[in-house]
Amino acid sequence: MDAYQAYMKEIAEPMRRELTTYNFEELLDEEAVHNYMKEATDETTTFVVINSVCGCAAGLARPAAVTVASQNPIKPDRLATVFAGQERPATEAMREYIDRAPSSPSMALFKGQTLVAFLGREDIENREIEAIMADIKDNFDNYCA
Repeated sequence: MDAYQAYMKEIAEPMRRELTTYNFEELLDEEAVHNYMKEATDETTTFVVINSVCGCAAGLARPAAVTVASQNPIKPDRLATVFAGQERPATEAMREYIDRAPSSPSMALFKGQTLVAFLGREDIENREIEAIMADIKDNFDNYCA
């Protein structure tokens, strides 16, 4: 690992913990993503956060995801995260399931392996956190019940 990669890994650690502390399973490589997604049944709901070092991830996406995932009465069955710019193969593998233009941060909700809701960076950046949380809550309420 070169000095830049080591520095970025150190910088990203608190951003990782912001999700993993709240039971988001961190998927670190391509195999982990594929194995995780294969475990989803047609009835299983999975909420995935594509984490990043972007300011909108720090100030909006992670806090909104954590708040709704921990406080909403209706929750997905599983929580996962990949880190864009850190574990590139894992992120690319997850983006295969999302099948949208790359966007980080972003949030995806799956029923089985089918994407049912997606919030991209354009749905996060420059919005009030309450509006983002309302979108996540609506998605949970509609697809996780």
